[in-house]
Amino acid sequence: MATKEQQPADPFVTKESLKAALAEVGIVLPSLAVDDASPQLGLVELGRVRSDVAARLAEALRGGGSE
Repeated sequence: MATKEQQPADPFVTKESLKAALAEVGIVLPSLAVDDASPQLGLVELGRVRSDVAARLAEALRGGGSE
């Protein structure tokens, strides 16, 4: 299977984009942040969430998020 080479994304822009997309389906990740400890890696820290939020996130990823 062929894969496209991924271009590095700005982690701050990516975090805000993810936050907005999650908000559209009623999900808030309270610990969502950019990992400042490893700036060269461009990591976005998703953090910890309650199990009901994780379940809603899984449902949204499967395409069953609230409209």
